[in-house]
Amino acid sequence: MLPPVKKDRIITHLPKCFSSNAALHTKEGFHPQVRAACQGQKTDGVSFNIAKVIVVGDVAVGKTCLISRFCRGAFDKNYKATIGVDFEMERFEVLGVPFSLQLWDTAGQERFKCIASTYYRGAQAIMVVFDLSSVNSLAHARQWLEDAMKENDPSSVLLFLVGTKKDICSLDQLAETEQEAIRLSEEIKAEYWAVSSKSGDGVRDLFLRVASLTFEANVLAELEKSGSRHFKDIIRITDSSETHQKPNKKANCC
Repeated sequence: MLPPVKKDRIITHLPKCFSSNAALHTKEGFHPQVRAACQGQKTDGVSFNIAKVIVVGDVAVGKTCLISRFCRGAFDKNYKATIGVDFEMERFEVLGVPFSLQLWDTAGQERFKCIASTYYRGAQAIMVVFDLSSVNSLAHARQWLEDAMKENDPSSVLLFLVGTKKDICSLDQLAETEQEAIRLSEEIKAEYWAVSSKSGDGVRDLFLRVASLTFEANVLAELEKSGSRHFKDIIRITDSSETHQKPNKKANCC
């Protein structure tokens, strides 16, 4: 039997974006069709209850610490670098429906890139992580995204650009880096977030937002598929006279 969902992961309203200047959308609530499907209990037996999220970025930008802070509520500055990939499964309840995120923590070291890239395929969301105190890690974010998108359909993946180590940045440095990050997020159509895994600032809100948006996207995709299947199953009813009318025979040749 699965453990109960933690109270702070029960989502009844769409969490707010970090910045309206760099948001996937700025509406305040879930799509009406999503709410109707959940309230009408039309979600039984469909395949949208799990979403795969891959986390990519340079080595030492804080990918593992970010996931650990959310999953375990802990921060370990002495963690070991990820070898290949690590995997976490976290449970939520969105609009009364059970939902899980598969969090794939990929290695940032060049020698493990080939191993990690084999796990990119089939992602519903990609989190590109960079260090707010390192301009180079932000510059490399575009390449990480391009590598991840080679294995996925750009039209069906939600993108999040996540700046970590917010706690060690001065206000001036943070403002300057965020300006560049928001510009990049607008260009690649990603949602920008700035967090601190050490203090926990913004981490929970980020993952609730990822869970909510992937849930909404999955439900809408499933409803579209369901509607398409129903449409194909419609039997065309024609007029009886048209059905039984014999085709005209060609006149015999003289």
